[in-house]
Amino acid sequence: MKHTLTEQMICTAARLLEDYKTVLVGSGLPLAAGMLAKKTVAPHLITVFEAGGFDPEFTRLPISVGESITFYHATYAGGMDDIMGDAGKGMIDYGFLGGAQIDMYGNLNSTVIGDYFHPQQRFPGSGGANDLGSLCLKTIAIMRHERRRFLKRVDFITTPGYLTGPGARESAGLPTPGGPWRVVTTLGTMGFDDETKRMELLGLYEGVTKDDVIRETDFDLIIKKEPEILPPPTAEEVRIFREEIDPIGVISGKSKGKD
Repeated sequence: MKHTLTEQMICTAARLLEDYKTVLVGSGLPLAAGMLAKKTVAPHLITVFEAGGFDPEFTRLPISVGESITFYHATYAGGMDDIMGDAGKGMIDYGFLGGAQIDMYGNLNSTVIGDYFHPQQRFPGSGGANDLGSLCLKTIAIMRHERRRFLKRVDFITTPGYLTGPGARESAGLPTPGGPWRVVTTLGTMGFDDETKRMELLGLYEGVTKDDVIRETDFDLIIKKEPEILPPPTAEEVRIFREEIDPIGVISGKSKGKD
């Protein structure tokens, strides 16, 4: 069964999520990957939502992290203060987000493109995105890999990564451990170098080369060794995504006539 780049990206991200761990998920792609993980590699994954839903039953893909279905058959129904309090106590293993821009230190922008006061484009903004990147033990970002998105410096820091480099999170008073862990894109996966805190190329999809990634990245990626070739989605993963998670093509874009 032929898969799309979006499906490859979602399946790759889902495989990063471990069974019996907690993940605080954002809207869109993170939600789809979290739902796929629960149906495949991590059936006991505990999905948490910023509006207060804690480990609900997925009957369909929620429209947003605040929709009432994120409380359906939940372990408990709390509020944003409960969930962010849990993250602040170190109880949330993964924060899982998308973004419009990311830089070499894993700072994410989901607020504006261009100058804050005179933006070219304004987005909904932080919601819980700042809290996720600030408080969860590890942050995973998922986004399309394009040069205009992977920048030396983001236009606005909505979600803190390693800020300006080693020691910056600690100086800002953010708890440790914490910070960016993985970036999953339409080309492969990135991590972060322990010493410099800069983004590092770890894996590529079949048919993608290092040059492809370098060409679509506006800063110098750390490449210490030959990247791993990541396995494609299985036929069953693709079937689950298309039939049980995104049957009308909201995530894939097919509902709008896109590939």
